[in-house]
Amino acid sequence: MKLHLINDVPEGLTRRAQSFVSAHGIKVDIRPVEEYRQWWLERHIPAAVIDRMAAYQQRWGGLLLPPASQYDGGPKFLDPDSPEGSFSEGWWFEAGMQRTAVPFSFMIGPGGEFGIHAGRWTPLHASVEGWVESLALTHHASMWAKQITKVTGDDVDRIALDDYEPVREVMGLADAWWRGTDSLVAVYSGEAVSLSFPRARTALIYSGLDEWGLHGGVDSSDGWDC
Repeated sequence: MKLHLINDVPEGLTRRAQSFVSAHGIKVDIRPVEEYRQWWLERHIPAAVIDRMAAYQQRWGGLLLPPASQYDGGPKFLDPDSPEGSFSEGWWFEAGMQRTAVPFSFMIGPGGEFGIHAGRWTPLHASVEGWVESLALTHHASMWAKQITKVTGDDVDRIALDDYEPVREVMGLADAWWRGTDSLVAVYSGEAVSLSFPRARTALIYSGLDEWGLHGGVDSSDGWDC
């Protein structure tokens, strides 16, 4: 497997995420989706779905980022494969293979959502950009927090978030980030929902953050109200 430095960070990310991808990401060689187009067409995969996979690969294909804090690190690298679905429910495809043996697949949903599929489809973020933003924010918060506290199961509901605001750039669905006056809270519900296992719900509280720690240089000029 050949590795390459990243010379073209995808557009549409905050400066924090752009810096994260540029500094910590690498590209690996992958096989073009077009090599499999005819094979999938013969198995009744719609051409539009293959087009979506090709567009995803052109934007994200081969991107290898540091492991996520949850989901056993997330995909090893981003690369589309294994389209599945139906004309009535919509179509999914694999976002990238797992780093470890986990009971779910990382998938891109019918609307471009990034999520996991096990007993059921659970979108984690509204887009791949949201997943990458979450990875970047995890890296940033881990570096600057004075304390990191892990909370699991029903105790997650006891975290008082009334005075917090959502971190919009992660485009959270089952997973989301919240920003307070001196802390960031990441709530991960994907495994709990997809596997019907409430005890898997997890929150990480990054506390003791100053203004830089809370925002990491992201402001309204990035297109987000931070």
